[in-house]
Amino acid sequence: MKNSRLFTKILAKYLLTTSLILANVLFLSAQTADNKLLFGVAYYDEYMPYDRLEKDVAMMKEAGINVVRIAESTWSTVEPQDNIYDFSHIDRVLNAMHKGGIHVIIGTPTYAVPTWLVKKYPDVLAVTAQGQNRYGVRQNMDITNEHFRFHAERVIRKIMEHVKDHPAIIGYQVDNETKHYNTAGDNVQKAFVQYMKAKFKTVDAINKAFGLDYWSNRINNWDDFPSMVGTINASLSSEFSKFQRQLVTDYLAWQVALVKEYSKPSQFVTQNFDFDWRGFSYGIQTDVNHFDAAKSMDYAGVDIYHPTQDFLTGIEISLGGDLGRSMKNGKNYLVIETEAQGFPQWTPYPNQLRLQAFSHIASGANMLEYWHWHSIHNSAETYWKGLLSHDFQPNAPYNEAKTIGKDFDRLSSQLINLKKQNEVAILFSNEAQTAFNAFSFGWGARERYNDILRPMYDALYRMNIGTDFIDPSSTNFEKYKLIVVPALYAASDELLNRLNTFTKNGGHVIYTFKSGFSNENVTVRNTIQPGIINEACGISYNQFTVPNNVALKGDPFQVGTENNKINTWMELVTPTTAKVLAYYEHPSWGKYAAVTENEYGKGLATYIACMTNAKTTENILKDALKKAKLWGVNQNLAFPLITKEGTNTAGKKIHYYFNYSADSKSLTYPHKSGKELISSTKIQNNQTIALGAWDFKIIEEE
Repeated sequence: MKNSRLFTKILAKYLLTTSLILANVLFLSAQTADNKLLFGVAYYDEYMPYDRLEKDVAMMKEAGINVVRIAESTWSTVEPQDNIYDFSHIDRVLNAMHKGGIHVIIGTPTYAVPTWLVKKYPDVLAVTAQGQNRYGVRQNMDITNEHFRFHAERVIRKIMEHVKDHPAIIGYQVDNETKHYNTAGDNVQKAFVQYMKAKFKTVDAINKAFGLDYWSNRINNWDDFPSMVGTINASLSSEFSKFQRQLVTDYLAWQVALVKEYSKPSQFVTQNFDFDWRGFSYGIQTDVNHFDAAKSMDYAGVDIYHPTQDFLTGIEISLGGDLGRSMKNGKNYLVIETEAQGFPQWTPYPNQLRLQAFSHIASGANMLEYWHWHSIHNSAETYWKGLLSHDFQPNAPYNEAKTIGKDFDRLSSQLINLKKQNEVAILFSNEAQTAFNAFSFGWGARERYNDILRPMYDALYRMNIGTDFIDPSSTNFEKYKLIVVPALYAASDELLNRLNTFTKNGGHVIYTFKSGFSNENVTVRNTIQPGIINEACGISYNQFTVPNNVALKGDPFQVGTENNKINTWMELVTPTTAKVLAYYEHPSWGKYAAVTENEYGKGLATYIACMTNAKTTENILKDALKKAKLWGVNQNLAFPLITKEGTNTAGKKIHYYFNYSADSKSLTYPHKSGKELISSTKIQNNQTIALGAWDFKIIEEE
């Protein structure tokens, strides 16, 4: 009995000690995620040609890497056959990283399906407009398929049950760069019909809303509802795209819920959202509603890839960061993937890796992870190089990364959780994007929505205007002084009236052509164009054309002959109450306005009726910014000198200055005196600061 009581006391003490240790580990993990910049890589031990895990951990520690992402590509490794599991590759990396003091983010492995699953259930491969996908590439599955969902849930649960108590894990990533992959098979079509029944109630309502009498597309019975694969009706195809985006939102929320059944409160869940791709990260993603999908995440995660060498501008870093931060209404975000070397044409010049790393932090990132640690030796991404090259030896990027790791560690408390208070926002819309892309500028036109949005964003960036993104679901329009609205082709009356109210109450809005033209069902308004916002803009038009040898009369924005030309599209605008800022220079179109502004209530609405040159666009925006009293000392600088700023956790203002050029530059520091954090030197107000090629400075105000 005595021995039993003694054993009970020893056991109780052991359990208490163990729980305290575990609690401390969890606390430290939470602190690391929230209070220390994370610097990391994706790591795939299963790709390695030989065992070098211990060596990799040592090299990571030397580089200051404190987090790795693993397992998101490993379904066929972790489950080599149906319901047979092998966690050895996960365990050995988890244990090695924990021993080395490196944190781990576990990815669910569902974006690439194993061979046995496809053989057993061929229908897991998505049916698209081009037919059924074949096995081989990743992201080829139907994310709604019942067999895929069953096995995806099972493998997620098996992994979570196995790893959930491992102290190395600070967070989880669900899936990978998830999209709907154009899934459009019979099961998806049936689900879409149910969605349409719930939304429209009757087929007559759909026929009326979408104009389906055209070309005998009318639907007279729910049982006759056609496949969306062949539709020529942009209203229907846009609604189907909206439905497909909702599939992604639901799928990711489903995975988050599964993971959170096992994860600790101190562990975060995220996703690596990617962007429209033009050989690099370019703009708004067509196939995902990022704002909706991010709601289930603790952090928004983003993948940002961009040109380097002579083409490094920082624009894509800034754009991806502004979108990532805006997904969670200003919350700091995670860069889950970016390149260290990447494509051969992206091999960075000396100092560019440092410049890129701190550019991410300046936009509000709390984590920077490279894809990936090592370069792989076969398969599709053989020539997408990691931080290390194919020989795994220290190289120039690795040696530069070591300086980044040291500075991240040293400066974390001053740079993490940077908060931004921007007064300018770009309003984007997935619905407008889908609708605009359906028509573009007419038959054969190749321009897409992002071709309208990017010039507006790029101009703001080059003028050092801090920018957020908002979408139709955003409820915080009023926090901004100026909203830029590119090609809002499809929009509800409610949204357009909100924009009118914003203007009337003192806000400034800049619209481009193709805004307000159709309603949320992609039905062209039969009222005076631009529908509803014509009241705030003080204009009307009922004709448009493609310009041929057209310029702006008299070079009104002082950009020179070449920059004064317009291209691609022009609306023939007549002012009602608006002031004309520019007319067209053309023998037939010269009486029409190209750019207008209108006082409406306490605010101002600018309308750009044509596609202008980049320099003209910049000067139009500059004029509007000055009228909105948003032109300050930061605008004394312009690209390639870029400045970013925010407030750190100590309440001190942080100013970043970047030189995106191979030439030395200098600037006059215009803010309160402070300390340059990299060099720990004192900086005075009005002091001249020199920046070398691809150089940067970080100043913390006193």
